[in-house]
Amino acid sequence: MLFLIVFVSCDNFDEINTNPDSATNPSPSMICTSVILKNIKFNGRDAMAFLDPNLLCKYVGYSNENQKASQYNNIGSGDFGAMTILPNIDKMIAGSAGSAMENSYKGIGKFSRAYMFYYLTMQMGDIPYSESNKGQSGVFRPKYDSQEKVLIGILDELKEADAFFEKGVVFTGDPTPYNGDPMKWRRASNAFALKVLMSLSKKADVASLNVKKRFADIVASGNLLESGTGFLGLVYSTVNPHPMYGTNNLFTSRTDISNILIDNLKTLNDRRLFYMADPSAKQIKAGLTESNPSAYVGVDPSTDYATMTTQHLTGAYSLLNSRYLKEVDSEPRMMVTYAEQQLILSEARIRGWITTGTAQNYYESGVKSALAAVMATKASYAHGMAITQAYIDSYFTGEAAFKATADEQLKQIWLQRYLLNFMQDATQSFFEFRRTGYPVFPINPATNLNLNNVNAIPVRWLYPGSETNSNRENLVEALNNQFDGYDEVNKLMWILK
Repeated sequence: MLFLIVFVSCDNFDEINTNPDSATNPSPSMICTSVILKNIKFNGRDAMAFLDPNLLCKYVGYSNENQKASQYNNIGSGDFGAMTILPNIDKMIAGSAGSAMENSYKGIGKFSRAYMFYYLTMQMGDIPYSESNKGQSGVFRPKYDSQEKVLIGILDELKEADAFFEKGVVFTGDPTPYNGDPMKWRRASNAFALKVLMSLSKKADVASLNVKKRFADIVASGNLLESGTGFLGLVYSTVNPHPMYGTNNLFTSRTDISNILIDNLKTLNDRRLFYMADPSAKQIKAGLTESNPSAYVGVDPSTDYATMTTQHLTGAYSLLNSRYLKEVDSEPRMMVTYAEQQLILSEARIRGWITTGTAQNYYESGVKSALAAVMATKASYAHGMAITQAYIDSYFTGEAAFKATADEQLKQIWLQRYLLNFMQDATQSFFEFRRTGYPVFPINPATNLNLNNVNAIPVRWLYPGSETNSNRENLVEALNNQFDGYDEVNKLMWILK
């Protein structure tokens, strides 16, 4: 009797366990939101995870609890978890078939795929690409494509995104400031394509990539970000607070600004210094004012942890500006910007990839845009040295003035891109350092956790450990094709050779 009661009561198990308030067949709009957020939103576990790439890229030092591996060049493993976006992209596109918004959602799909795969291949090298997301077809162990083929695919998908957005209409489900405007997304897709192409500068003459022509064609199309287009990213709010918000009395209050950042800002007479850092307590006690650049002292991020902690406790170093810890919306998250686009165009002009415009004008328009973005944040945290339009207009003097030689100009551009990514897309700064070697990151063999070469900065993430069990044969083939069969952080991936 008991068996019969249980059997009968479970006969409608699915019905009684379905939440009537949950969406069982989400709309393309709902899926679109999740797809965009998967790439654009910070999806780390906490503020410490947010700091990690800033530590790796020597923007900051950390002196609380214990030393952070990333500060001392221990990169660790990558993660293929981002590929979970792929089935949702397919559902979004399938659900919009035949609708007025179909082309717009297809554009989002192509851009999102390209964006996700770009970061994975830039971290690890060869990755599963052409056979990814084919589990329903019985492909459970996807092969790894060469980095060359992956990057060709990424560039082709961004070109397709451009075409879809050109035919698109305003769509719903866009959580970014673009609010579903396909023309703004089109411009951002092309700006991102320029970023991808510039990251391939070492392979500019490889015929299969066709870097220079692709770059020139995008510029000639005129469909690029304009100064008033705005950024692709997210605005922080009480619903989506900045990752550092509310951690003032926790571990992040011991985040010291690096001397690389502070010294370069001082050299440029750049007032972003006062928005990025707070003055050294020791220097204020000695009588300096908070508006005096000399009151700002950075830490050498390669200093051993014990010494750094001791000095930190004396108030020797400048801390991360408190606005990041106290303001829920201290600044927006900006992943594709007009400022970076213009700096990339400046480098391309110097390299001869384009003939329109001048390198100096591109450089100056990019820096002005970057300064204006900081000016839009609360001046009450600027220590009496607020950025004004008059300051921006007079910025290009001294070391900030465009230099005379190409080598010096490139270093100026690279430094400005580095400054631009502080507390933003810091991982991109690692990719750029790896490409350009600038600004120079300090190496201290006594503290370097790159144990296989204590005299170098590592250049890649390891493959996810799960691949050893779930896709071992293809992983081994990828390692043999690239790294002599050895998964190691100092091995050069194809784009770096």
